[in-house]
Amino acid sequence: MINGIVFRVRTGVPWRDVPERYGPWKTLYKRFVRWQEDGTWARIEAMLQADADAAGDLDWHGNADSTIVRAHQHAAGARKGG
Repeated sequence: MINGIVFRVRTGVPWRDVPERYGPWKTLYKRFVRWQEDGTWARIEAMLQADADAAGDLDWHGNADSTIVRAHQHAAGARKGG
């Protein structure tokens, strides 16, 4: 069950396209949604993060920049020098 959910999240395929070896797609979807709503995924993430932090496997000095530079819609495809 978890492998099917992880497969879908990792690949981004529609729920209906998850391989049958993971079980019925409706079951996977319902379980995913239920666990999202009741906080199961958040608890799993917190536990994994705590374990990794205790083992010294996390780098808390990392940095991520989410800057987005938008161009005007007419900026693309203009001729140069003309």
